[in-house]
Amino acid sequence: VWEKLWERSSSKPMGSLSAVQAKTISTPGRHGDGDGLYLNVSPSGSKSWVQRIVVDGRRRDIGLGSFPAVGLAQARGIAAANRAAVAEGRDPLLEKRRQVTPTFREAALKVHEANLPRWKNGKHTVSWLQTLERHAFPVIGSVPVDRIGQEDVLRVLTPIWGTRQETARRVRQRIRTVLKWCMAHGYVEVNVAGENIDGALPPMPRFKAHFRSLPYQEVPATLTTLEQSKASMAAKLCLKFLILTATRSGEARGAAWSEVDQELAIWTIPGHRMKGGIEHRVPLSSAARQALIEAIQIRDESGLIFPSPKQAGNQLSDMTLTKLLRDNGLADQATVHGFRSSFRDWASECSNATHAAMELSLAHSVGSSVEAAYARSDLLTQRRRLMEQWATFLVVSKLRPPQTYYCR
Repeated sequence: VWEKLWERSSSKPMGSLSAVQAKTISTPGRHGDGDGLYLNVSPSGSKSWVQRIVVDGRRRDIGLGSFPAVGLAQARGIAAANRAAVAEGRDPLLEKRRQVTPTFREAALKVHEANLPRWKNGKHTVSWLQTLERHAFPVIGSVPVDRIGQEDVLRVLTPIWGTRQETARRVRQRIRTVLKWCMAHGYVEVNVAGENIDGALPPMPRFKAHFRSLPYQEVPATLTTLEQSKASMAAKLCLKFLILTATRSGEARGAAWSEVDQELAIWTIPGHRMKGGIEHRVPLSSAARQALIEAIQIRDESGLIFPSPKQAGNQLSDMTLTKLLRDNGLADQATVHGFRSSFRDWASECSNATHAAMELSLAHSVGSSVEAAYARSDLLTQRRRLMEQWATFLVVSKLRPPQTYYCR
């Protein structure tokens, strides 16, 4: 009797499944077939094969397909092939991934989609893909990422490296970002757009293009020009409010009545609308509050302080304020963002505010991460005084003769 039992147990591995059992098992969980092969039954009743295997000292689970599309015998064959691959020093999971390696275009689209929630600049979101579509996709778009070599990246960059330097920088950075994502997912082992190709590309001069900005002495007269223009009230008030608060275009254009505490005279911009992702409190000067009072005339159901007069319920487009400067002959001298620089220059030369107060007024981080961990205050009282001085400078200087400016 014992000999017959032994023969039965040795003819079939301990705990192995039969074809009938594979069909009839319905209990949720993993059911072992031996040698690390399991039939996984989900709570919904669907079944799939999973192999547990050790690769380079790490335990890995590899999906072998759903049942019954992959039968018992086929699953055992795939599992045996994986064990043989490990014995030869190969990684079957990595090899499986590479069988479905995406093309560069497919990988770029996934990277773009993954970053959409993080990117707040609409123009950057669009241009990120456009630069790749124009320069990279025609050359490497249809190539699987594991087959892209350094010479392929150079074929993309070389034609524009010497003539369109800023575009070339961006194209390379975006190719590198896509391949970095591919490395993280195991599709490639080396980022061929990295430093290794530096020797084949001539060095570029290092420069940083700054936004055009007016000297602060000219801002008061500019305000008068803008107020007298024929632009919409929403555009004129929005740009005036932006200059008075030293905020960015998107922050001012998206300002909502719900963000303003009229009693405390504070405009609180939520983190999701800020470049740095951190809530920013803006103390409102008397001139800024007056601009809000005037904006009541254009209030609508959107809740926006400066709603678009052309598209009901929407905020002003990012080009509206730029067009206001262009129509008044100021576009060659200044950008909308440049008024922040005008404010910063004035604060340095004409106020006694601390460096921290000036920087926090622009929603810039101050000091190292360690300093920031201890300096929790946003210096609202100091900044309120500074913003009132800035408003006084703008208003008083408009009333004085040319070349006579109020300072301190």
